Amino acid sequence: MHDKILDALRRGAHDEAIAAARAALDANPADVRAWELLASAQRASGDHVAALDSLDRAIALAPEDASLHFQRAAALLGARDLEGAETSLARTLELDPNRFGAYIVQAELAIARGDFDEADRLATLAARLGEGHPALSTVRGMIALRRGELDRALSILSQAAQRSPDDPQLLNALAAAYIAKDHLAFAEQTLLRLLRLAPQTLPSRRLLAEVVLRQGRPGEAAQQIAPALEGPSPSPEHLRFAGALALRLGRAGQAVAHLKRVLAAVPGDTTTVDLLLSAWQALGDREDAVATLEAALATTPQVPALWQARLAIEPPDEAVLRALIERWSAAVPDSVAPLRARLNLEVATGATESAEAIAREIARRAPEDPRSHSQLLDLLTARDPETAIEYLRELEAVTPAEDEVRRRQLQGWMAMAQENAGHHAEAVEQWARMHADWADRLVVLPSWSPADAPRAARAEPAAGAPRLVFMAGLPGSGHEHVGRLLDGVVGAFRADRLGDAPPRDPMQNVLTVGRLASGETTPRAVHDEWRAQLAGRAIGDGALIDWLLWWDNALLDVTRAHLPHAELLMVIRDPRDMLVNWLAFGSPVPFRLGTPEEGAAWLAQGLEHVAVLQEQDLQPVRVLRTDDTVNDPAALALPVGEALGLTLPAPPAGLFNGRRFPAGHWRRYTGALAGPFATLTPVAVRLGYPDN
Repeated sequence: MHDKILDALRRGAHDEAIAAARAALDANPADVRAWELLASAQRASGDHVAALDSLDRAIALAPEDASLHFQRAAALLGARDLEGAETSLARTLELDPNRFGAYIVQAELAIARGDFDEADRLATLAARLGEGHPALSTVRGMIALRRGELDRALSILSQAAQRSPDDPQLLNALAAAYIAKDHLAFAEQTLLRLLRLAPQTLPSRRLLAEVVLRQGRPGEAAQQIAPALEGPSPSPEHLRFAGALALRLGRAGQAVAHLKRVLAAVPGDTTTVDLLLSAWQALGDREDAVATLEAALATTPQVPALWQARLAIEPPDEAVLRALIERWSAAVPDSVAPLRARLNLEVATGATESAEAIAREIARRAPEDPRSHSQLLDLLTARDPETAIEYLRELEAVTPAEDEVRRRQLQGWMAMAQENAGHHAEAVEQWARMHADWADRLVVLPSWSPADAPRAARAEPAAGAPRLVFMAGLPGSGHEHVGRLLDGVVGAFRADRLGDAPPRDPMQNVLTVGRLASGETTPRAVHDEWRAQLAGRAIGDGALIDWLLWWDNALLDVTRAHLPHAELLMVIRDPRDMLVNWLAFGSPVPFRLGTPEEGAAWLAQGLEHVAVLQEQDLQPVRVLRTDDTVNDPAALALPVGEALGLTLPAPPAGLFNGRRFPAGHWRRYTGALAGPFATLTPVAVRLGYPDN
């Protein structure tokens, strides 16, 4: 009887295997092996609950069988019961301490919950039983990958794949490592091999489609995802991806078809709703939009995204919008979401008194949501900044001393409220206290070399060398906005130094200048270490715009001798505006400002390096001034493109994350920051700004 079950399982005939197992159990209800095989067939058919019941019956007959507990753990994993799976794995190892697979699965669970030390421990135990096994290499590679040790992960996994080229789990991990290193072509080939071995691995198919799309081939990506959409119930994730891809390819009708299926399964998915709105707009099909959203609201009125979309497709008719918002409020009377919609409508129609009353009601009903208070503060500030300060003092009085997060938030709001009210000394005091409170979490300011020290002789640029630009800016210059304009738009631009996996080269190390000065390293070594990281940044021998954390002229010894073709792009503003913006908004590179006086002294030294670059022909340099364009993406795109010799596409109006103070705003702080400004004025004049 067991042979019939096994044969059906091998053929993938799950229903036939289940029937054969039940026949065996009808003949002998105490047949442990039949219960085990029945569970296997049920798991294969996707019925994890029934599989667990069958395994529990088998375990009741053979409680000391470690294999049954191990299979129970697998079934629990299929049912997403991680805690139960851990318990079954522990029981497996209690009965059989030499069960290699149990250690591996435990290690995988430890990786999933971020406990890499525990995963390491379990991998060590597994190594005693199966050193060289592809599953162990996969675990070790994934530990390194999750720790950010990308080169080590790639080394482990690629070597293991050479030994075991047909292991699907290993290939999946190797593809993840290639993607983390941005080696997309290698990731694509690895995923293609994985899918040849296991064509039903649908998550890998979507990953392949994403990798192909990232390489600029949306049509091929659509072909790769197509098999994952076959069958009666493709996953919402695959359908969403396919819908977004169809929209990108101009196939709005196909996009709507895919995305409506996602909406039916996951009505609260805001990404799907946004994509549908774009697709309906492209088709001009308001009728379908209304019908689809009304149908969704009839069954799930508690989803704010559906009501927001319903409002979005209406013409700007106040009466119609107000009636929709009333429907929303009636459907979910305890929610503040319709109140927020009412607030937006009142603001748009200029009903400021009503807007303020609604904002106060939102703040009363959702006091833990920062948006509740920030919306009210905006309205109070527009009417009377002093009222905003009083409101913040009320919030401070009722905020527990131990609520550090809320108190810091209030501190930032209070500083801006003082700024808006013209209390500049108080605003500076608040900002300085915030920087002091965060000091231990910030990067120590790099020491500067002498700006005009003698530099290495400039070598002859090699003919045909690919273009290389080093871009840098100091805090408050707005260089983060320049980065936003270029990132994802200019293929040669790299913003990875400010990302989660920055290159580990000397340009990333605040101690490099000091090490050069002391002779601990050399310009040649700095160059070689920088170049060694290029492959991992998907640069190869191509063009590069490398966004540095900061610039020191000591690096000219590196560029003049070893990269003579390199160009420099230095982003600046009036140094006094830079200081005020640094105080108020921080910096994309989280440098420790210290006191305003210390920050000004450091800025002055750093800007002297820019002045020397301007005054002396040490390296090709462009100085990009953002004073008048820092808050306007379209206006800033013009000088950025000119500086780089590029034509940038028109950027979205809301591209920049947060506004900065406009040019000349520093003059409001001449009293509160007189000392720091005195430090900065000489270099400001040297850079071409007025002295007052």
